Amino acid sequence: MAYTAKQIADYLHGEVIGNQDVSVSTFSKIEEGKPGTISFLANPKYTPHIYTTEADIVLVNNDFVADKPIKATLIKVNNAYAALASLMELVNNNTPKKSGIESMSFVSETAKTGENVYVGAFAYIGDKAVVGDNSKIYPHAYIGDNVHIGNNTILYPGVRIYHDCEVGDNCIIHSGAVIGADGFGYSKEESVYNKIPQLGNVLIKDNVEIGANTTIDRSVMGSTVIHSGVKLDNLIQIAHNCEIGENTAMAAQVGIAGSTKIGDNCVLGGQVGIGGHITIGKNSQVGAQSGIISNTKEGSEVMGSPAFPVKNFFKSSIIVPKLPDMYRQLNALEKEIAELKKKLESVD
Repeated sequence: MAYTAKQIADYLHGEVIGNQDVSVSTFSKIEEGKPGTISFLANPKYTPHIYTTEADIVLVNNDFVADKPIKATLIKVNNAYAALASLMELVNNNTPKKSGIESMSFVSETAKTGENVYVGAFAYIGDKAVVGDNSKIYPHAYIGDNVHIGNNTILYPGVRIYHDCEVGDNCIIHSGAVIGADGFGYSKEESVYNKIPQLGNVLIKDNVEIGANTTIDRSVMGSTVIHSGVKLDNLIQIAHNCEIGENTAMAAQVGIAGSTKIGDNCVLGGQVGIGGHITIGKNSQVGAQSGIISNTKEGSEVMGSPAFPVKNFFKSSIIVPKLPDMYRQLNALEKEIAELKKKLESVD
């Protein structure tokens, strides 16, 4: 379906600069823009592309000022990136949705499914499980016994949710994610590791998105908790008894050891590793590939392994490449000092 610039601007409460009747039917990157598409400019480094793009409409921030003529029609909005997301959500909501229970799936007689639920072929829903209204369970997903899935939640193909775990409303769990596998818990006697039963569960609250092949382990007792609004990238490991605060975001390959607590509104870069029984204060930011071995205070900005304040990290990064020269200079100075000592001793 095509939309005109005027229709889009009215929906976004934006201002049209150019031909308000031009229409588009899909999206494109600004550097790869094609006729019939809408693009956006949010990052200043892409500004040169706005003068050459073939996209018919470009969303820009209200403070954008052109240096030369632009072929595309512009729509000025408060936040171009947020406006793009709003348009994409509109399109996504208008896409036909699957519903009904397909043949070749298994739904236990004691399970409960809400209204307008979709269960794909070869999906499994165990005893006394609950799937809320409008939720989508794609093929080959596994929902164990006593699992509770909220309303409007999506489980993509191959998601595994072990017994007794809970997932809230409006969640998205991508393919290959495993929720509720046993935590890595053992007691060692001499050279033998004895397994400690993991008797808790995983509790995922509302509006959480979990990336592909991410794993969240069940607790020894109680719950491993993922609070509302958390966004997890692909290939993340969250160990048993961890707690992730509201609206925290983690990039790919983050690993968190057991019983660690991450505060609200934290941001963790890719490949961050966090030791066990550690507390990360709310509003903290941890740079990529950092190693955290002790607690951080609220609002901390750290980087490095082991991590330390990011300003000091950048200062250190400038010094590190100079270390070989500094080492040679130090050796030369030591030799000079030794020679001076010999001369002074000979004078005495």
